Amino acid sequence: MLTPPANGDTRLSLWLRVREFAVPPSMIETAGLRRSVGDWSGACAAAGVDVDLDLRSAARAYGRERAALVRADLRRLAPDLLRWHMPRIAPDGVLRPGLTVPLARYGPRGQDDSDTAPPRDASSPPLYLVVRTAPAWADAGQRMSLALWDGSRSAGGERRHPHPRPSRRYRLDLHRHLWDATRSDELRIRSGADTPPPADPPRPDEEATGHAVDRWAAEAGILLRAEGRNSGRVRVRLGARRQLVLDVPPGGGPVSAVPVLSPAAPGALPTLPDAATWALPDLELLRAGLVEAGRLHPLVAAALAPGHPPAGPAPAADPPGRPRLVDCRGVPHRIGLSDGVLAPLDHGPDEIRREELLVALGGPPLPCLQAIDEAHRRPDCLTGVRERLDHGDTAGALAVVEGLLGTGAALRNGALRDALESAARRRIAYGLYRTDLYGPAPGRVLPRPDRPRSHRARPRHSQSL
Repeated sequence: MLTPPANGDTRLSLWLRVREFAVPPSMIETAGLRRSVGDWSGACAAAGVDVDLDLRSAARAYGRERAALVRADLRRLAPDLLRWHMPRIAPDGVLRPGLTVPLARYGPRGQDDSDTAPPRDASSPPLYLVVRTAPAWADAGQRMSLALWDGSRSAGGERRHPHPRPSRRYRLDLHRHLWDATRSDELRIRSGADTPPPADPPRPDEEATGHAVDRWAAEAGILLRAEGRNSGRVRVRLGARRQLVLDVPPGGGPVSAVPVLSPAAPGALPTLPDAATWALPDLELLRAGLVEAGRLHPLVAAALAPGHPPAGPAPAADPPGRPRLVDCRGVPHRIGLSDGVLAPLDHGPDEIRREELLVALGGPPLPCLQAIDEAHRRPDCLTGVRERLDHGDTAGALAVVEGLLGTGAALRNGALRDALESAARRRIAYGLYRTDLYGPAPGRVLPRPDRPRSHRARPRHSQSL
C-alpha cells in the first residue's frame, strides 16, 4: 500500500530502508547455511523465529501422516525469506504486529490442502502451520514464532496473542513461493515480472500506485480453486476504507469489477490475500533503478534477475576504527580508537587532563574532546543504529557503536544511550510475553513501551506498506 509522504519519504524509499535493515546479510547467510545441511530449527534461530511446536507431539495429536507433511514443509522453509516477505507497516517498516499468518494447511486425512486442492470435511477441521508476530507492546527484537493451529486455544503463548486464528487477508498458504525455498522461482510469474511495466506509469498520487492489477484475475482464480470453486466473487481490500469485488466467470472469461454498495456486503466473500493485492516491492525497486539485484535476498534475486551475479559486501562510508579529522583550534587533529576507546590521538595525557580541568571550571572544551563527547551522545550513525534496533538487529547496532566508540567505551547520557536502553527494556517485555508472565487482561491493550521516534515523524495510525 502506498504510504503517504512523511518528511519526504515515499513508499519506495521506505521499502529501500526496509531492505537495508530488516533482514541483514549476516542473517541470510547463517540461516541459509543451516538450512542447506537440513537444520531447519537452526535456520529459524538464525532468522529470529521461535519454534513453538514439537513434531513428536504433533504425530500423537494429529497422526503420523500429517506430522510428516509438517516436517517436510519445515525442511523447505526458508525463515529468512519468510521474514523478507512478511507484512509490514509504515512509518518504520517493522513487522505488522499481532498477526497469525497461515503458511500451509493440512486436511483431516493427512492430505495437503495446497493452493489447488478442494476443501475437506468440515467435521474434522484442518491443521495449519502458522507464523505469528508479537503484539505491538511486545514487538522488541522483531521476532516471530512458528506454531501449529487446529482451531483450539492451547495453554501456550497464544493465549496472550490478540489474533490467534489464521488471517484471511494476510495468508501465505496460497503463496508458498514467499517462504518455500524449493518454490521461490515461482516468484517471477506470480509477481508479474514478465509483464512489462506500463509505458506511462501512474503518478505517485494516483490510486493505482502499488496495486498488482494485472495479476488480480489470475490470483482470484487461485483463491477460488482453493475454495473448491471455479467461479464466483472475490473481495479485494485496498485499504481501511476502500475495497472492491471481482466477479470471476466460469470458463476463464474476463474478470469484471462489481461496485460495492455497502461496506459490510463483501465481508463474507473470499478475500484476495494481501500478497496478491499489492505489487512486489522488490520488483518496483528494481524497475525504478533504486536497488541492484545483488542487494536483494539471493532467492528473490535468482527469481527476478536470473544470472545476475551476487553483490559483494556494501562498502562502508567510514570503516570502523579509521581515525577522523577534527578542526582543533585551526589545526587538523585525529580522533580514533586507542586501547579500545575513542580518544584524541594528537594530544598527550597531560594536555588532556589540563583541558578536562578547565572544562570542569567552566572553560570552553577542546574541539577534539567536544567531538568525542558528541560521538558518545548523538553520533552521526544514530539514525542507522535506531533503524537496526527497530528491526531487531541488535548485534548489527552494537557493531556500529563499537566500531565508532570502541569495545571498552562507557556510554554517556544522551540520545544514543537512551536508544540502547529503550531497546533493552523492550526486549525484557518480549521475554515476559513469551513466558506468559506479563500482558494485557482479556479485552485490554497495553500501551507500547517507550520507543524513541525523534528521528522520524510518526503518523497517528500505522499503515500497511
